[in-house]
Amino acid sequence: MMSTPRDASKPTGPTSFEHLSAEAGHGTLTGEFLAFLRYNKKWWLLPILVVLAAIGLLVALSGSAAAPFIYTLF
Repeated sequence: MMSTPRDASKPTGPTSFEHLSAEAGHGTLTGEFLAFLRYNKKWWLLPILVVLAAIGLLVALSGSAAAPFIYTLF
C-alpha cells in the first residue's frame, strides 16, 4: 500500500493546543498571574509581589532625578 506524502505548504488548521490557548484569553503576564492566583487560591503571594515591586521601583528610581525625593521618605 502506497501513501502519498503530505504537502507541507497546506495549513492543517489550529491544533487543539492553539484552540485552548485562544480560549484562555489571558494574554498579558499580569493576566496570567492573576488567573494563576485565582485558580490555585494563592492570594498570600500578592502582598509579597507588591512589596517586591515597590522595592524594585525605589531602587530603579534611586539613580534618577527623583532620588532626593525618595531619600526624604526614609
